[in-house]
Amino acid sequence: MKKPRGVFATAIAKHVRSGALSMRAACKTDELLGQDPPIEQGDFMKKFIMMTAAERVSSALILVITVATLGACSSGDGTTPVATNTPGIVTEGPGNSNGQWQYLGGDAAHTRYSALDQINADNFGDVEEVWSWSGASFNAASGRSTPSYINGRLYTVVGPRRHVVALDPANGELIWSYVEPRTPRWEYSMRKDYGKGVAYAEIDGRGVIYIVSPAFFLTALDAETGRPLEGFGRKVPVAGFPDTGVVDMLADLGHEYDPYEGIALETGYITSSSPPIVVNGVIVVGNSAEQGYNQSRIENIPGDILGYDARTGEFLWKFNVIPKPGEFGHDTWENDAWQWTGDISSWAPLSADQERGIVYVPTNGATMDFYGGFRPGDNLFSTSLIALDVKTGERIWHYQLVHHDIWNYDTPTAPVLMDVTVDGRKIPIVVQTTKQSFAYTFNRETGEPVWLIEERPVPASTVPGEQLSPTQPFPSKPAPYEIQGLTHDDLIDFTADLRARAIENLKEYKIGPLFNPPLHRDNDEGYKAALWCPGDTGGVNIDGPNTADPETGILYVTSHKACTSRIIAPGEERDKLLEAPTGTTIARYAVLRPDGVRGPDDLPLFKPPYSRITAIDMNTGEHVWMSPVGETPERVLNHPDLAGMDIPNTGTGRMAPMTLTKSLLIYASESSDGTPALFAVNKATGETVGKVEMSERTRYGTMTYMHEGRQYIIAQTGPSLTALALYE
Repeated sequence: MKKPRGVFATAIAKHVRSGALSMRAACKTDELLGQDPPIEQGDFMKKFIMMTAAERVSSALILVITVATLGACSSGDGTTPVATNTPGIVTEGPGNSNGQWQYLGGDAAHTRYSALDQINADNFGDVEEVWSWSGASFNAASGRSTPSYINGRLYTVVGPRRHVVALDPANGELIWSYVEPRTPRWEYSMRKDYGKGVAYAEIDGRGVIYIVSPAFFLTALDAETGRPLEGFGRKVPVAGFPDTGVVDMLADLGHEYDPYEGIALETGYITSSSPPIVVNGVIVVGNSAEQGYNQSRIENIPGDILGYDARTGEFLWKFNVIPKPGEFGHDTWENDAWQWTGDISSWAPLSADQERGIVYVPTNGATMDFYGGFRPGDNLFSTSLIALDVKTGERIWHYQLVHHDIWNYDTPTAPVLMDVTVDGRKIPIVVQTTKQSFAYTFNRETGEPVWLIEERPVPASTVPGEQLSPTQPFPSKPAPYEIQGLTHDDLIDFTADLRARAIENLKEYKIGPLFNPPLHRDNDEGYKAALWCPGDTGGVNIDGPNTADPETGILYVTSHKACTSRIIAPGEERDKLLEAPTGTTIARYAVLRPDGVRGPDDLPLFKPPYSRITAIDMNTGEHVWMSPVGETPERVLNHPDLAGMDIPNTGTGRMAPMTLTKSLLIYASESSDGTPALFAVNKATGETVGKVEMSERTRYGTMTYMHEGRQYIIAQTGPSLTALALYE
């Protein structure tokens, strides 16, 4: 029988006694492990404390325990001690100083903010493309990487081999490149072209670039030369690998594997798409799994989080994303599914609070998407935000954003860290935006929700064997930034006839509120499929990361309207369609993809805007402004059914790769005629103050840096990087 939930509903005293809620290393200033000699230059609240299955306890008891705990961690002057950085390792605080862009998200807080202001509203029209670097010679068909600008160089990854390259930031000329030897592990990688960037640290005055490859090797490179770092890692027993500089991380996951072939697909699959993050001398590595919508079998390996010494590559710790017996959250896995279920990877980037020594890990769902009848329970730590002590890998707090996720509601963006003032109290927060169009907001030190999060009833599944959670967590603030659920009122309404035809197109689909569940193909209701909104590509996603202004506390979210329709059918039917599925046991049911729902006469199904940017004041939780992304497409403006009508800006329907500066929000999108363009927005009002045409469409990373007195903006344009600056 399922135990009752609680927002802070946890048997806190019990878990403090058992050690599940230790006072944690944040209350100490012990130096990090791994104090090896310097390397010589070489050739190369569920719910706060989130006890999903725990019984409710009184808020008074929780308050007493919480205050006592925080008091125990505070110094006499009311400040909280912070972790001491490892000697010889330089870390970067929030924000970007001196025109740098060290992390994938600009800084460890993932704000994508730079205080540069050479390019501003007055001169944005004078911005032009000044150089372009093509990744075509590295077999790059497209790019998903955001470069890092560090100490006068650009670093990024490119192509399916995930070459690491260093470029001259003034002209884009190649300085050096590195590529890992080819192995079968790379050959069957399912995310070869998904590389998003690099990690960086300074060790004993020496810059080091870290990357994770599709084959799941961790490599450390000298930032000056591109050579593998001496004294780092272990010798890989595969021909072609260097003697130093590489760690085979499969060895630390605890599964049988072959160094050349990798893990057998019958056991599961793991790879990487986002770079690691270096926090106080520890490299924290997330991972990616096989896409859940391509699965038909119930076995896989968990995407456990790994920690390594940044100087030596020594393995430090592993956090189990599927708790083992005796570990917190194990009781959320029924049917012994913890023994063979996998995924729960962290394919979205990680963020970190360097001062507090905390890394924030967003996770995705468990094996597999759209049907979870074989894994009853809430399934911690799937689709969650997890705060880990970077020194030990121990869980500090977590919050599960979707219980028993079957909707492919993976947590798709890096958590954003900010310091805000709420009702007169200064609070260090972490914000996690989601595909569901929620912005969950927590005290990033304690995990306490800043605003109330309610467990609300949601629809049950009619698919045989599926046991969904009866409730899901709904934040009271901020308000959603896209539609949630779907009614006829959300459909296109330029004319009554268009609305009527849109309703007709929906007749075969079951619509409903947020968390509308998938339907079995032979359902008794006579529907072709269920439609849920936002869908697994709606709300926010990885190609439109958030930005945040640390000076004002404003969060900027780009999102788009998209619903998902899926049909559940016998697993054997799906299995026959897959070339090399992971696992051995075919699920009772798996997902098929019916045709999507089209709007009338090739117009969008929904009311505009089709995509937007929303500014949210995180001091109050209120929306400040909303602006459509780009311009209304010509196919809408010039549609014969809309002749003579005054059509407002609908937005393009695509999310906006964004960068934030001192005065501007800069994003890439398209003009009405489809011409790629870079837009400048007054970040206080949402007003578009400038636009410049680009030669190619931008996807994923945009960033900015200052090099030799000139501010540049970088856009990932197909397989190329394009740099823009003021005309000289």
